[in-house]
Amino acid sequence: MSKWYNEAVFYHIYPLGLTGAPKENKEEKVVHRMRELLPWIDHMKELGVTAVYIGPLFESTTHGYDTRDYKMVDRRLGDNEDFKEFVQKSHEAGIRVVVDGVFNHTGREFAAFCDIQRNREGSRYCGWYKGINFGWNNPYNDGFGYEAWRNCFELVNLNLSNQEVRDYLLDVIRFWIKEFDIDGIRLDCADCLDFEFMKQMRRVTAQEKEDFWLMGEVIHGDYARWANDEMLHSVTNYELHKGLYSGHNDHNYFEIAHTIRREFDENGGIYRGRTLYSFVDNHDVDRIMSKLNNKDHIYSVYTLLYTLPGIPSVYYGSEWGIEGRKVGANDDGMRPKLDLAEMEEQNAYPKLTAYIQALGELRKGNEALAEGKYRELVLTNRQYAYARIHEKEAVVVAVNNDEAPAYLSVPLPIAGACVDAFTGEELSAEGGRLNLELDACGSMVIRIKE
Repeated sequence: MSKWYNEAVFYHIYPLGLTGAPKENKEEKVVHRMRELLPWIDHMKELGVTAVYIGPLFESTTHGYDTRDYKMVDRRLGDNEDFKEFVQKSHEAGIRVVVDGVFNHTGREFAAFCDIQRNREGSRYCGWYKGINFGWNNPYNDGFGYEAWRNCFELVNLNLSNQEVRDYLLDVIRFWIKEFDIDGIRLDCADCLDFEFMKQMRRVTAQEKEDFWLMGEVIHGDYARWANDEMLHSVTNYELHKGLYSGHNDHNYFEIAHTIRREFDENGGIYRGRTLYSFVDNHDVDRIMSKLNNKDHIYSVYTLLYTLPGIPSVYYGSEWGIEGRKVGANDDGMRPKLDLAEMEEQNAYPKLTAYIQALGELRKGNEALAEGKYRELVLTNRQYAYARIHEKEAVVVAVNNDEAPAYLSVPLPIAGACVDAFTGEELSAEGGRLNLELDACGSMVIRIKE
């Protein structure tokens, strides 16, 4: 039987944005904004979501990735009891909880860094960070230099080859599991992390919780270097993310099909046997509705997200078709405050929301979509059909990025009864082929059982 995470449909929440928390953490008192997230649990369940990735959560100075305290929920969101309640209520609704692990760097207000500022060469934490050099200076004029993530000097790079640092962070993870009962960690900047540290993390988390999930943010490179039996279970599939919008904007299904063939083809796909984390937008990239030239393509985009190999994820708000762009270095456009009742009442795309719900329903217990082999069936610039095959059942998916209807003759991957996955209508196959009529910018999903 496959693990919960390979069958999951994720919802992604950036809580500081969703709750409208202040940009800077100057509050002395705890403000319990996290309680506003409790009604979202029912909303997630209605969408067919089975796991939530929520973060960053822990005490930080600004955007959440400049950690001050790894064991304390950010006071702008609430306290540890608030997050415990969120996890408990999510679990009661059948939703697993995955948090952000920001282990590549800390903020400048983290205790170990403050100790170096105070005690300079006399600090016992000099070895905790990369590149500490008292002969240099930095933009904050501390009188010493250090390595920063991408030269963002508010983010000080931890020295993860130092076992003392690793032990501290592994203790943090044990604390999160015991205190909050989380089910997994999404590792920020996983492509910067020390491989030995990730191996230790995999061993420790497996001991603490057998089905604990580790997923890494990796943008470029060979994903198999990170996603393997020794380190992480999964990584972000940025390669597919790019194809999902540009393949529609350019009327070029070859781009998406080439990516999937390279990654997952049943004969020779380089990531066969791995399940990557799929998404069409997140807190770092423009909303999918802002990226599509023709917004009618949104349905095919989500069809592909939910049925191609991978773990699908919906970013909060995108189920209502909201837009949002990065402006220069400002991410606010992708991380808006949203009121659930207001969004449901003023939904500009109810058909989209209903379709995402239907796709969530389709994924439930669907082994062909969770772990079926991928096989390409038809490919042109504007039409694409493929199968996901698991033992005696298959799912056939056909998509059309043309602004006109299309007729498609699709070979059956297995013999059996064919049914439209959404309407339940029986479809007849002639001569081992399905003859399909696809709407303009439309798609079809067909279930086949031997």
